[in-house]
Amino acid sequence: MISAVIITLNEEKSIARCLDSLANAVDEIVVVDSFSTDNTEKICRSKNARFIQHEFEGYIEQKNFALEQASNDYILSLDADECLSDELKQSILEAKQNLNQDGYGMNRLNNFCSNWIYHSGWYPDRKIRLWNRNKGKWGGVNPHDKVVMEEESSIGFLKGDLLHYTVTSIEQFKKQQEKFAMVAAKEIIKQGKKSSHFVATMRGTLMFVRRYFFQLGFLDGYYGWLICSEAAKYTYRKYSPK
Repeated sequence: MISAVIITLNEEKSIARCLDSLANAVDEIVVVDSFSTDNTEKICRSKNARFIQHEFEGYIEQKNFALEQASNDYILSLDADECLSDELKQSILEAKQNLNQDGYGMNRLNNFCSNWIYHSGWYPDRKIRLWNRNKGKWGGVNPHDKVVMEEESSIGFLKGDLLHYTVTSIEQFKKQQEKFAMVAAKEIIKQGKKSSHFVATMRGTLMFVRRYFFQLGFLDGYYGWLICSEAAKYTYRKYSPK
């Protein structure tokens, strides 16, 4: 038995696609919403998802709260702007017949302004998104959450891609990166870490070089250059002293 869990805030443009991809692949869908003001709730209820509202305290905190609301121990966690490819859905159905691993990894394929990005550090972008909640939970540093499994947990791999529809415009992407950089910078301050403009500049430069040249961002054309450039700016903002 598998419970799908999703956190939302004003996701009326994406949530139907996400929920439809889960049909017949899971036994329960739980949506934890931080008080959307659009049609997110209406859409979720129309798709027979269990809809719960909870104040947002951070990505990691919200996702761990969502885990606790599920009825089953095996969790399939998606973001509202993600959905299962047909191949990944079939892999989940096959694994479901014998869930003999503590967790399962899968590749995530990102769509940027209607273009699939296969380089620039964005693919295969492997994630653990199906796992036994008794063996792992959400961790990492906001806003970059990740599933952290207990030591010696067994991890399998599922074929197919988790399709991630990131942004539909360059302006939206830049605003998103600024927002995430602010969240990450606050986490660094909270942890008592110190930086300097020199360190921030070096980290940003190295990020661009790694993404654009070593991770073949140039093969993604103009969008690859843009993604790598924004990754450098994000890194600079994150480590720039406040």
